[in-house]
Amino acid sequence: MPVAVKICGINSAAAMTAAITGGAAHVGLMFYPPSPRFLNLDLAAELAALVPDGITRVGVFVDPDAETIARTLKAVPLDVLQLHGNETPDEITDLRDRFGLPVIRAVKLAGVDDLATATALEAVADMILFDALPPADMVGALPGGNALSFDWALLKGYQGTRPWLLSGGLKADNLAKAIAMTGARIVDVSSGVETAPGAKNPAMIGAFLAAARGL
Repeated sequence: MPVAVKICGINSAAAMTAAITGGAAHVGLMFYPPSPRFLNLDLAAELAALVPDGITRVGVFVDPDAETIARTLKAVPLDVLQLHGNETPDEITDLRDRFGLPVIRAVKLAGVDDLATATALEAVADMILFDALPPADMVGALPGGNALSFDWALLKGYQGTRPWLLSGGLKADNLAKAIAMTGARIVDVSSGVETAPGAKNPAMIGAFLAAARGL
């Protein structure tokens, strides 16, 4: 089974084109204002319009209210909502019911005990995304996209009831090791295809997707 790739935080037509032509299965658009990958609605709509059928458009939010998502969806066609904050099961259920879209919920891992969070969320989220938990002393840490990986051995033999994505510190040159250790079939990359925070590099996107195809 091939490894599916989500290129997240796309913020230019060149990056989107590289993701599409390189074979990305999912593309992520960021709607969290503190992120260097944040998109205004006009640019997000332009980028979403480039995406052909068969590629999933994922909107990434952090602890959003329903009004924010409604305003975004009015301007930008999205297929999936990704929640990357501390959204509760009740909040996830409300958003799924209100907007009728599947939900990916991020779970940040630092130790084996954090896997219990994923188990609790599987009842309400359609997919789980595993990311690294930033250390408490990290200056300027974001909810995701910090170029940090976690101990991939935490996911060895993981048997969840929902599909899941591996994220956090992935690059073209460590992807094979990450897949071998975790068994992930879907991966998510953002900072690993950038030359600086928010500066997506089309060549790096192409190289990451080529690495995934080679697995």
